[in-house]
Amino acid sequence: MKKLLLAIAAAAGISAVASLALAQAPGPHHGHGDPIAVIAALKDKLNLNTSQQQQWDSIIAQTQAARQAARAGFDQLKAATQAELAKAEPDLASLAAQADAIHQQNATARKSVRDGWLALYATFSAEQKGVVRDAIVAKLARLEQFRAHMKERFAH
Repeated sequence: MKKLLLAIAAAAGISAVASLALAQAPGPHHGHGDPIAVIAALKDKLNLNTSQQQQWDSIIAQTQAARQAARAGFDQLKAATQAELAKAEPDLASLAAQADAIHQQNATARKSVRDGWLALYATFSAEQKGVVRDAIVAKLARLEQFRAHMKERFAH
């Protein structure tokens, strides 16, 4: 019984860590109120010049590579978890250390991707920045409306 409870607790903990890693993996449509995700969704409205288009393509490739690395880290952690849980006495400290290392790698990749998007944004004209601002304002308004709806729904 004790072994089963330990295995369930370990699996739940690793699953939570892995879910967080994947949820935080960078991507062009990640985040509900993330301004970077808004920029990524506006390509058709931004009328990018040639230089901006090259930066765009580069940051999209970097974004996809970071996402793939996060998924690979998740798979690695999943395999390590399964291997540890197959042992009579799993080394949960080892799994936690591995999860921390993967989380740190993902955080570094997310920051690098974010910085790339911000560098691209810095090249935008006033008109392009206005398009981004208006999209962010609209997205935040939709989110606030959704939150109010959910708050009302669960209040009853």
